[in-house]
Amino acid sequence: MLNVQGTRLRIVFNIEKKGETYLSTLDSPDQNVEGIPCNETSFLGNTLKIGVNSIGARYEGTLENDSIKGTFAQMGASFPLILAKTEPEIMPLHRPQEPKPPFPYYTEEVTFTNKRDGVTLAGTLTLPDKKGKYPVVVLISGSGQQDRDEEIKGHKPFLVIADHLARNGIGVLRYDDRGTAHSTGDFSKATTLDLSYDAEAALEYLMGRNEVNKGKIGLMGHSEGGIIAPMVASRNKNVAFIILLAGTGVRGDKLLLMQQKALAIASGIPEEAILENEKLNAPLFHEIVNSTDTVNLRANLMRTLHSALNENDELKKNLTPEQLSEMVKETVNRVMSPWAHFFIKHDPYPVLKKVKCPTLALNGTNDLQVPAKQNLAAIRQAFTESGNKKLTVIELEGLNHLFQESETGLPNEYGVIEETFSPKALDAIMRFICAL
Repeated sequence: MLNVQGTRLRIVFNIEKKGETYLSTLDSPDQNVEGIPCNETSFLGNTLKIGVNSIGARYEGTLENDSIKGTFAQMGASFPLILAKTEPEIMPLHRPQEPKPPFPYYTEEVTFTNKRDGVTLAGTLTLPDKKGKYPVVVLISGSGQQDRDEEIKGHKPFLVIADHLARNGIGVLRYDDRGTAHSTGDFSKATTLDLSYDAEAALEYLMGRNEVNKGKIGLMGHSEGGIIAPMVASRNKNVAFIILLAGTGVRGDKLLLMQQKALAIASGIPEEAILENEKLNAPLFHEIVNSTDTVNLRANLMRTLHSALNENDELKKNLTPEQLSEMVKETVNRVMSPWAHFFIKHDPYPVLKKVKCPTLALNGTNDLQVPAKQNLAAIRQAFTESGNKKLTVIELEGLNHLFQESETGLPNEYGVIEETFSPKALDAIMRFICAL
């Protein structure tokens, strides 16, 4: 169990010996990650050394009886980590906002289909009552495979939001991302644009429900969902309103650089290391954004990254040429995935300019993943240029990317904080919808 400023993460090394060589992979079960290749595994004189270049991590420990006591280092920070063959005991997390049945509202398990891609989405429709006509909000999750509750670090923010809205007269449809839980499809091949058609399928499904007020169907997207909601609203007039929870206003490459810098500064990473990291990523992103030749893009990216790495004396000192080559290959594979390639190139700004419906943009001052000032300013500017005066922008003091009251805003706080979703954010959402 790795303890990072209060956040507990299980680290699993799967080690196999083939002849005199050791091969290993890394799992992080609490982050739903499996099979990260380890570039170096050695066991000499009771000392185990493992290197994982793709995430910039190393482990070194000494075998003592039935455990290995050592240190896990990543991104300039080091943490004690004891390895054993038994699963560490996990204490239950306290999540006081998570609603428990019986519920004073109606819930129904539903499915609907994105006919364009042949994907069936499974979700939960929550209504204030079984009979009546209600405004309904479709919840759209952030990046990565998410279930209908958008569960992260033991928190279920979409469940908390749905419960709050249903108790106050507003219906909610939330669904599992394609290829996740009970939904079909292949998430690994999907781009943000593909996922926008899943959200639009949810909208069309609601248009066929008798209990739904057809003139008051809205979309509420968190993070990447805040990119998807404007996409759908810009092309579908049935969207009555949108709510952007940490939605972005700048192009993907700029957002990622902004995010990396904000997280590094808050983590206490030296300025020199931050600049070196930017020197590695900025040329890659620039190549992707400006490339029209997808056939040769992979080779161009590998050449660009090799060139950048050759100028990094620290990496050249600590890694062998073979390890540097492996790092290049893994990095290029990551940015060339369908999702990453689209995300880096996509600019939400022109899409926001096409939005005609009322919009609420919410963000927290402690958000390090979608920094509030830069993104809210871009959203404001897009609406000013388009002439849409139906924009409400609220910057909430002290809230992080998950809309929790926080100290630093770093992701390692997410699991430690007991609050799932700030009441002041819930109140802002309610006021906006009720005023329509």
